[in-house]
Amino acid sequence: MDNFHIETAQNVTIQQNVANLSTRIGAFFIDAFIIGGYYLLIYLILDSLNLNSGGDLYLIYGLLSLPVVFYSLLFETLMNGQSPGKYLNKIRVTKLDGSKPTFSNFLIRWMLRVVDISMASGSVALLTILLNGKGQRLGDLAAGTTVISEKKIFSINDTIVVEIPEEYTPTFPQVTVLTDKDIQTIKELYLKARRKGNHKIIVKIHQKIVDLTGIQTEMKPIDFVDIVIKDYNYFTQQM
Repeated sequence: MDNFHIETAQNVTIQQNVANLSTRIGAFFIDAFIIGGYYLLIYLILDSLNLNSGGDLYLIYGLLSLPVVFYSLLFETLMNGQSPGKYLNKIRVTKLDGSKPTFSNFLIRWMLRVVDISMASGSVALLTILLNGKGQRLGDLAAGTTVISEKKIFSINDTIVVEIPEEYTPTFPQVTVLTDKDIQTIKELYLKARRKGNHKIIVKIHQKIVDLTGIQTEMKPIDFVDIVIKDYNYFTQQM
């Protein structure tokens, strides 16, 4: 499932890590297992009380089934967008802008479960999620919500590591006075500034490196910072 970005009114970019389909299906089956256990418990209790027969049986089961009918609505409202299955799989219902849904959002999602899941055995929800790209079934589309993953996703950009050629020749041995924390901060700011085309930030990073290392160079700031990150990786890999 693809992730997507949202630009807020404050020009802040939010990345939504959309819950993948297999995780959502896993959460569904956990919830179904809990519901099945609840029905089994009801049956055993009624059987022990000799209430599993008689004209009032349907009424009793109807009343005791109300928690199941409202299962997802109750849990998602009370557990901030999570049912027990979602909680165990670290996924959560949120609005598209990342904010907490209101009760009306949860209510709309719940009402459309009949179409999404119950009437077509989940095929409508499955097809909609696959085609939508934002993790939304029909209930989510109507409610303006989605289901996101809260699992941390790490990539090489989250570390100080960068790829360097095998025959790489370092330029600035002075970078060894820097620490892993320094390089991590430099790399994060540098990559973010490059993505946004913010040359002023790169110039500030360049000046900070010069202040810390004493390096003097005529390189352009963008090239200099890139070389410093690579040089630091080179020297630390030799240790």
